[in-house]
Amino acid sequence: MISRIFFACLFLGMYSTGSSLSCKWIVKHPGDRMSQFSLHNKQALGLLDMMVSALLCIMFNITNTTKDAEIEHNVAFPNRLYRKTSKATAEDKLAFTVQILEELFALFEEDHSSASWEENTVENFLSIVNKQAEELRSCIGSHSYTTQKGQERTKMYFKRLLNKILKKNGYSAEAWEKIRDITEDHLSQCAFLVTPLGNAH
Repeated sequence: MISRIFFACLFLGMYSTGSSLSCKWIVKHPGDRMSQFSLHNKQALGLLDMMVSALLCIMFNITNTTKDAEIEHNVAFPNRLYRKTSKATAEDKLAFTVQILEELFALFEEDHSSASWEENTVENFLSIVNKQAEELRSCIGSHSYTTQKGQERTKMYFKRLLNKILKKNGYSAEAWEKIRDITEDHLSQCAFLVTPLGNAH
């Protein structure tokens, strides 16, 4: 599980980085409790919570501790990529977030029939993730993440999730629960990257 200390440090780092980026989607307007980005991010996290099976989580944690550790070792969360991006320009942060959202969208379009999730919940989740990616992309136009190397590392990370967690485990309910849990971490990290950009206006 990702360290809360890491989240806190990353969040504080975001506030030290100013932004002249003009993007209504990420700005909290007077009278609003949060920006459209933050609202949609919260909704996406809520839908992920609805998709979890309490019984499955208990069984998974008890009977698959060794297997889970193996998955964590083989597909470590890309903290390094997030740390590097936290020091990048506002446009790079948004471009990186767009890539993460698009990769998550593609991952959840894989066969998730074994997950026993309500299809309507999954569709709503995918709709929100797609909306987020589209709106953020409109803020940066054709701008892409700083380096081709960074883009490729992100792409390879998600390819490992697909191959070493989903395919290797036959798209099982346990594998999808692991992906769901990892996705929560990504959405939280994306919020730490993007939310301060709107607060800087």
